[in-house]
Amino acid sequence: MLEDLEAGVLEHETVGEFLVDIRKKVGGEDKESVKIAELKKLEQEGKIIEKFVQEFRRAARGSRYGERPLVEEFKREISITICQRLIESEQQSDLIEQWYDRPITLDRNRRESRRKEERLREQ
Repeated sequence: MLEDLEAGVLEHETVGEFLVDIRKKVGGEDKESVKIAELKKLEQEGKIIEKFVQEFRRAARGSRYGERPLVEEFKREISITICQRLIESEQQSDLIEQWYDRPITLDRNRRESRRKEERLREQ
């Protein structure tokens, strides 16, 4: 890892990711704590929801969080716009898998709708 750093090769996007990686490699934290730290630092920001869901799933594995805490963490980390649409759209679920699937479907539908609108404008 030090050789990569000295050579200017960066495999971490943030200092937080770098520190989590160091802790993993030197055993400064147990796996569960590392997974929880990974979950807490995630944010959707500019990522499409599908990519974010993949990252969240990966970080959630091994965190030992139950369904409800995972749902709350997921809601906190997705974009405000998507979260509001989900909350307004239908009955709330306590199942994390539904929280993974629903925003992906919403986003795909939104993108498809935009494509159709663009095609209509072009005609």
